[in-house]
Amino acid sequence: MMKCTKRFWLLLATSAVVVSGLRLVTFAQQPDKKPSSYTAVVEDKLDDVIARMKAEKPTVMKRQTDLLAERYDLGNHSAKGVTMSKGKAVQDGVRAKLPSDVTWVKLAGMSPDEIRDKGVWPKGFLPLSHPNHREGGMLFPKQQIEEVKKQEERDLTRFDLDYDFPDHFLPEFPPPIYLSTRPDLGDVSQGKLVTLANYYDLFDGILNPKQLEGLRLLVTPFPQQQFNQTQDRRSIKPSRGAACFDCHANGHTNAATHLVGDIRPQEFRHRIDTPSLRGVSVERLFGSQRALKSVEDFTEFEQRAAYFDGDPLTATKKGVNILDRGSQVHFMAEFQALLDFPPAPKLDVFGKLDARKATEADLHGEKLFFGKARCAECHPAPYYTDNTMHNLRVERFFKPQMVNGRMASSDGPIKTFPLRGIKDSPPYLHDDRLLTLEDTVEFFNLVLGVQLTKDEKADLVAFLRCL
Repeated sequence: MMKCTKRFWLLLATSAVVVSGLRLVTFAQQPDKKPSSYTAVVEDKLDDVIARMKAEKPTVMKRQTDLLAERYDLGNHSAKGVTMSKGKAVQDGVRAKLPSDVTWVKLAGMSPDEIRDKGVWPKGFLPLSHPNHREGGMLFPKQQIEEVKKQEERDLTRFDLDYDFPDHFLPEFPPPIYLSTRPDLGDVSQGKLVTLANYYDLFDGILNPKQLEGLRLLVTPFPQQQFNQTQDRRSIKPSRGAACFDCHANGHTNAATHLVGDIRPQEFRHRIDTPSLRGVSVERLFGSQRALKSVEDFTEFEQRAAYFDGDPLTATKKGVNILDRGSQVHFMAEFQALLDFPPAPKLDVFGKLDARKATEADLHGEKLFFGKARCAECHPAPYYTDNTMHNLRVERFFKPQMVNGRMASSDGPIKTFPLRGIKDSPPYLHDDRLLTLEDTVEFFNLVLGVQLTKDEKADLVAFLRCL
């Protein structure tokens, strides 16, 4: 009996379970062991975590800032006479930097194997990492943080990280809201960020009671991995959490980022470009791997999954909010289904250009879009999506490599997003790696091998700005 007791205490002592004051370490994954699907359960005193991560923050952010500067021209270069729906300037030009002694024309004349073997794939076209990929988590632009703090006294600041892109590459803020049921009203947000503090005054009398309740839930903060009441959080004070519209600002996007919850191990997880919810009623695939087939599915499970990095154990601990499918989920989905695309005055009822309103460059760009450039094979009119998945196999062009903690390798199939209103939704692609529409055209010119000329690329961009 004594031998058994001694063996029990020996095992307990070596199982990495230590309780000392408020410090608890339980079955933490050891560095030399294979990756686990589960988040390592490691808790330290919050004061110690804050001190350590604050001290590390300058180094972490400089590493990401240096990466962006190496990849892109980050200057504020506005396109002449081109704005988003509410007037913010659209950024102009290709921002991805080329390797020395390489031009876009030379690159387009090379095969994928040549580009890979010579190592000349533009770094700006490689998968983009989260500012701290090993840590991950929801990360909000400064303008969102400031406005939410002003209206609700709720703080979305992380003590360990700041958002990485300059404001001029982000969607306009706050973005306008267009409702398919009331197009006569124009921007129903009245130029305000819709939050729990003002949603009722703005929408009472415009929405029916179900839709109004759905909107209330969309602006209600729920506990989330980094923003919650536990000691394992990334806000200094206990947090009420994050709301759906903290990322999908006004039912659009503010370019908040995160990591997908459904890929393991950590270095293979993709950075997320928060998609716009405008026109979500025409979409048929949802979630980062498109496993969800309706906006109701997305609404119900996003909070359980993405909010907690796809870890149900952590979700339970931090306070997952289980929505009722028959009422709350339905109400939220019904409001989302009202979110309309922005006006596109040059388009006709079939989503094509009205020749009386379009320029010669616009019309030539449209011809290229539906022809030589092969864009319409995935993005057919009128909403410019085929509602399916495509594998671009971009990994043909580069060798697998680590990029600030992210393994740049194959992306797998990615969803075809609608292109209606696309100029309002920078940056582009599923992980934010493309900063402008010009970058996007250059990227697909190489990936699809369509050999567009300089003038053709310019005209194609002109057409995309009409959508």
